[in-house]
Amino acid sequence: MFQRDPRAGAFLGGDRVSGQDIRDQNVTAALSIANIVKSSLGPLGLDKMLVDNIGEVTISNDGATILSLLSVEHPAGKGFTPQPIITGYRLACKEAVRFMQDNLSVKVDALGRDALVNAAKTSMSSKILANDDDLFAPMAVDAMLSVRSINPRGDIKYPVKAVNVLKAHGKSARESLFIQGYALNCTVASQAMKKRISNAKIACLDINLQKARMQLGIQILVEDPEQLEEIRKREAEITLERIRKILAAGANVVLTTKGIDDLCLKEFVEAGAMAVRRCRKEDLRRIAKATGGTLVSSLANLEGEETYESSYLGTADEVVQERISDDELILIKGTKVVNSASIILRGANDYMLDEMERALHDSLSVIKRTLESGSVVPGGGAVESALSVYLENFATTLGSREQLAIAEFATALLTIPKQLAVNAAKDSTELVAKLRSYHNAAQNAPAGDPKKVLLRYGLDLLKGDVRDNVSAGVLEPTLSKVKSLKSAYEAAISLLRIDDAIQCAPEPKPETDAHGH
Repeated sequence: MFQRDPRAGAFLGGDRVSGQDIRDQNVTAALSIANIVKSSLGPLGLDKMLVDNIGEVTISNDGATILSLLSVEHPAGKGFTPQPIITGYRLACKEAVRFMQDNLSVKVDALGRDALVNAAKTSMSSKILANDDDLFAPMAVDAMLSVRSINPRGDIKYPVKAVNVLKAHGKSARESLFIQGYALNCTVASQAMKKRISNAKIACLDINLQKARMQLGIQILVEDPEQLEEIRKREAEITLERIRKILAAGANVVLTTKGIDDLCLKEFVEAGAMAVRRCRKEDLRRIAKATGGTLVSSLANLEGEETYESSYLGTADEVVQERISDDELILIKGTKVVNSASIILRGANDYMLDEMERALHDSLSVIKRTLESGSVVPGGGAVESALSVYLENFATTLGSREQLAIAEFATALLTIPKQLAVNAAKDSTELVAKLRSYHNAAQNAPAGDPKKVLLRYGLDLLKGDVRDNVSAGVLEPTLSKVKSLKSAYEAAISLLRIDDAIQCAPEPKPETDAHGH
């Protein structure tokens, strides 16, 4: 089947939409997704319940989680317009970023540790942890400060993955704990082993240390019963030899993702070593990185022999098994390459714990960006209102067609403060108008004028008023705002560039009779 189009040659059967129609469809698809997410914004935003095709339920108001779980079929959801609109948007984005960094951002050094705690609280304000932010915000800040590291280029980094988050059922959220060191939700393989090892040399293995068994399908003809016994003995010795090679390399802590044979545990006990089985592979990857070790999945070398080098071992000050709340955990303290920290979350059920983990991850990421970029901006719609006023004034200085695009860009920025006010059941028109008048006064005031402080003003959604959000502690990392702005600009540009969509018809499948009739 071929379909003709006056602008193109032949193409295989399907649907084709061009020009203004496809732009309208793309904008409609993007808006429908925005409408789903927007009611979750702000401290009074609502949660979404998402159910997948097998009935698995997720309850969240985390935008990234909602978008990742939505089943989107329209290509615009996944990912006549003249060029001046694109050029205008690009110019508006560039000017907005420059104005934000020059006039709205505040250095963290000037605000101290409180800035980090307040940035974490702002991140938690719309999440399940909002009522307990006095506990979780300082906990998240301590965790990120404890994993500070310097990379080979001399840059100071705060890796979020160095903070291990464990979830444990029972008790209330306020009984969650922060622990120095990497916590593993495992115990030693035998109670006869040591529970504390100082100056640990850690072997991270992705190897099965159970008794070696012959592969299925192999046949061996045995004439002498003693030979059968020899085969069994050799099967046990293969694993013992591997363990002896690992211990001989200097390992006194062995962590493996797979099992350890009960008959082999005696080797570890006699060597005074600690062995832990059934660890998560992701945990071992992080431990290997933090301790300077290597996660080994095979002992075979290039010569075909089995060896274990001492260079594969990671080092830590101490590995200890401790009882924390209701469970026994393995703690790895004083990791040599990257410092580690762990947070144990307590909660009533899986849904609550999963949402707490997502909220905590967001806060850790915000603290990381605040520490690495070193500056914050006021939240509560302050930045969007200031940029809207600035870009409207900036647009009037241009004498080209880009002026209209920049003015529309400025209007679009007000969506955020308006939606925050709507979600809080406040009069969005009055609040946003008041906020814009404050920012206009601040931007027109000369340097040194007391009105300049109005640049920091944003919404107070609990009282339904405007306030100085830097003093109130409603802060966000400058880097996050810059990235949000650039991502929104890039998404809009990518939609504007599309002027043709071809959706090929799926190939018809021949009907088959299951009964063979």
